[in-house]
Amino acid sequence: MQFYVGDIVQMKKNHPCGAVQWEILRVGMDFRIKCCGCGHMVMLPRVKFEKNVKKVISSTHVEENTQ
Repeated sequence: MQFYVGDIVQMKKNHPCGAVQWEILRVGMDFRIKCCGCGHMVMLPRVKFEKNVKKVISSTHVEENTQ
């Protein structure tokens, strides 16, 4: 699964503030995500992030078809 900066994802567990959506701010070996409810930022290792993501709600990445 591909993740991009600006994507909104839903994690398996909700944030204590009650929000279910997170915005991806940084990708790489570590992911920085921001709660869309309260703005709290969290750094997660890639393995833990990929294990805990439930689905991509919206993506800002547009795939180009070059044929």
